[in-house]
Amino acid sequence: MTETGKRAKTATITDLGINNATVFWNLSSKELSQIALDKGQAKITSQGAIAINTGEFTGRSPMDRFIVKDEVTKNHVWWGDVNQSFDENKFDQLHKKVINYLDDKELYVRDAYACADLKYKMNIRVVNEYSWSNLFAYNMFLRPNDEEIQNFTPEWTILNAPGFLADPKLDGTRKHNFAILNFTKKIILIGGTGYTGEIKKGIFSALNFILPHQKNVLSMHCSANTGEKGDTAIFFGLSGTGKTTLSADPERNLIGDDEHGWSDDTVFNFEGGCYAKCIDLSQEKEPDIYAAVKEGALLENISFKDGTNIVNYEDYSITQNTRVSYPINFIKNISTPSLGKNPKDIFFLTADAFGVLPPVSKLTTGQAMFHFISGYTAKVAGTEEGVTEPQTTFSACFGAPFMPLHPTKYAEMLGERMKKHNVNVWLINTGWSGGVYGVGERIPLKYTRAMITAILNDELNNVQFKTHDIFGLNMPTSCPNVPDKILSPKNTWEDKKEYDNKASELANAFNKNFVQFSANANEEILKAAPKGK
Repeated sequence: MTETGKRAKTATITDLGINNATVFWNLSSKELSQIALDKGQAKITSQGAIAINTGEFTGRSPMDRFIVKDEVTKNHVWWGDVNQSFDENKFDQLHKKVINYLDDKELYVRDAYACADLKYKMNIRVVNEYSWSNLFAYNMFLRPNDEEIQNFTPEWTILNAPGFLADPKLDGTRKHNFAILNFTKKIILIGGTGYTGEIKKGIFSALNFILPHQKNVLSMHCSANTGEKGDTAIFFGLSGTGKTTLSADPERNLIGDDEHGWSDDTVFNFEGGCYAKCIDLSQEKEPDIYAAVKEGALLENISFKDGTNIVNYEDYSITQNTRVSYPINFIKNISTPSLGKNPKDIFFLTADAFGVLPPVSKLTTGQAMFHFISGYTAKVAGTEEGVTEPQTTFSACFGAPFMPLHPTKYAEMLGERMKKHNVNVWLINTGWSGGVYGVGERIPLKYTRAMITAILNDELNNVQFKTHDIFGLNMPTSCPNVPDKILSPKNTWEDKKEYDNKASELANAFNKNFVQFSANANEEILKAAPKGK
């Protein structure tokens, strides 16, 4: 009998109502990979990682994420398009159906936990229909040692059944796929989708309710690193703003790249791995991520170069959202354990394609809360030939799809911590200067790195600042290794009147977006809004 076979057990998760399945417990990444290969569900790549296809869904489905509305959640969740309610009885009915579906399968069970600060440790049991989904759970959650496994008691359970299709008319779902959180029963049901990101984002959503609401910990969708002196930096930013690139600093140790908590005295990673985009990945552009694609890593929805097992990272014929998951220790420069002290500096990254925002500015507490709630970046349309007008994108707290509480709750916690720990918050524009996209130029990465380095080295402490006329942002007039001219965006535009018009246009977009939050925002936040025309 193989090592994998020896680990097969039956009737071992009867407490979940699963009595007849063949269950494989806590297999190694090598075993899980081999099972996926043997079943024809995966292919081995030239780098040693396995590659799988997640099927119909190659990304999250936000419209099919629900939270059970009950005594625990009804008065605290910010219900609406982001947090859609699900009936308790419908959940119980669907839960039984998923259990029955899994009952005659081969299942892969993973005991893991979230939160590197053990004061907030959450034990998780993940039950997967596919071995490669269980490999993802192994990579992404924190991994207990053998002794902890022997005495493991789960607090939350994830039931992951990609092959189970719901009946919307009977089950209360929108379509056949679903991801549903039940905070009373501490169960996450995921069905009808093979996209692994639903697993990690389910726990992230749970922590985003539990930690701020019950334990006074600010949960954050961000990356974080720490310097030689123990100084912690936090990076918020939506896709395309440079969050992963800028937080992966060879002179600093990575705490984590996506999900963190900020308690009274620590910033800690929720996860034990990284889930990186790998479209256009190369050894030259992202050497750390490229090196992490090796045995034990899981590639999703990639393509191969013709007739080979060499990954074609430039091919997005399946999806733009090609991904790779791997344990965080596949990265060289990491903090062990994955936590740091209270932050000294926080960076809000935005790729402003309007060319309006300064490349670096220091925010007041009110401005930090306002911009945190706004979660702004801009994307170039590019959907039709000749269409180059930028489009504003707002995502509250830089992670709206995963935030069960009202965004002002997270923002006020941020403001309180800024004041208590004397934290500096900086808005960094990694987008355009000298005009809108198509006219101006992208701010060079070397200048952005120089600004962040100067801030981390306290080199902007004694420089002069001036105030932006419309956004009220405090802009440094000089910065080491950065031309003075680009520090004030209006100086880079030939037509100064056109700059003012475009700045007012963007300010109006901010204010229009903020209307949905204003009723719950305090006076300090409201006063920080830009002055549009």
